[in-house]
Amino acid sequence: MATAPHQRAGRLTTLAYLFLLLSQNIAALLLLPLVVLSAVLTLTWIGLPFVILTALLLRTLADSQRRTLSHLLIKNSKTPRGRTTPGLPAPTPRPLHRPIASAYRPIPPTGITRRGTAIITDPATWRDLLWLISAPASFLLVAIPLTLIAHGIEQLLFALNLTGPTLYDTYTPTTTLNQLIILIPALALITLGWLLIPLAADTYLRFNRLLLSPSEKTRLTARVAHLATSRAHTIDTQASEIRRIERDLHDGAQARLVALGMNLGMAEQIVEKDPETARAMLTEARETTRHALTELRDLVRGIHPPVLVERGLDGAVHALALTHHLPITVTIHLHGRPADPVESAAYFAIAELLTNTAKHAHATHAWIHINHGRNRLVITITDNGTGGATPAPGSGLAGIRRRLDAFDGTMNITSPPGGPTIVTLEIPCALSSPKTLPSSETD
Repeated sequence: MATAPHQRAGRLTTLAYLFLLLSQNIAALLLLPLVVLSAVLTLTWIGLPFVILTALLLRTLADSQRRTLSHLLIKNSKTPRGRTTPGLPAPTPRPLHRPIASAYRPIPPTGITRRGTAIITDPATWRDLLWLISAPASFLLVAIPLTLIAHGIEQLLFALNLTGPTLYDTYTPTTTLNQLIILIPALALITLGWLLIPLAADTYLRFNRLLLSPSEKTRLTARVAHLATSRAHTIDTQASEIRRIERDLHDGAQARLVALGMNLGMAEQIVEKDPETARAMLTEARETTRHALTELRDLVRGIHPPVLVERGLDGAVHALALTHHLPITVTIHLHGRPADPVESAAYFAIAELLTNTAKHAHATHAWIHINHGRNRLVITITDNGTGGATPAPGSGLAGIRRRLDAFDGTMNITSPPGGPTIVTLEIPCALSSPKTLPSSETD
């Protein structure tokens, strides 16, 4: 029986987060009078612009607090307990809590009255206000251990004669012994503050997570809205794909088959009168047949590549890397195959990202890493290009995001100017048909 160790944040890490939380609570205390003023001004129409402004500031500050709490929650996550089997990887650590997400209703782009009404009637706004009102209590909760440590350090420095001759402008020791005696309360304060750090952080996390987390009804409403939007995007994408296939068939294979039929008909009419011309027309018909088959294969490959059917995502991505003009390093760790639609979406997303890398990034190398954990297929594509990639509307990146939305997947992009660009795709799925070959790498 083996038990995975707890992975908890160290006190120094928690102390750094407490300073960050303290600064956010100071900002909340500064914002509180503005919120009260805008609430008073709502008695007249002139208060609506102030409501919109302060609400946007409050949302920004609350989201900053949510991100900080989410990082601290992950730092304080635990690994699952259970048996470890020789030869198999250890259980993957799982967060004890899910990250704190915001669930704001969309704000209309125009109209002061509409925007103000949407903000005021949003339940998330009132949860943010409750968190803002509780900022003094949160401030005190964070400040207690920090204040104890700060006072302890101040007294310690004074006892070591590293500060002025008077402590707090009230106490001036007359002998060295009197000065060194201050070491006792100094060390006691530092120790007490140090011991209170985990308790203060845990209490702060529980309290503010309760205030900032969306309610179950809000989460379900946001989830339904997201699914409705992704469903509409999926339908539009499918309709566009069907129109593309129809256009390719009409302009390509269909046109060649019509020409093939005409050539065969003419050859049939003149085969007895002019055998040489008929033979030439049959040769041309054979060439037309070859071109039509090539176009049909290309069309099928664009719908679902045969290599993806035969060799799965592992083999298809390796084949894609080998045929790409950029040097690509592929690392895949999959102990099975995702469902066919997931494989297809992942493959075409990777192909689109590599195309963007070749066209826009001016990269000299790219890396693809694929693994599976927590019932999620995780794909990371990295390049050493110029960076600056953004999912603008109508771009290939936006198309990838719409494609993944159909599977409740996500795409995260990190692409600072100058590079590198790191794109992470996550698709919820299970694996089946365990592999018999080990994972490999391709350069």
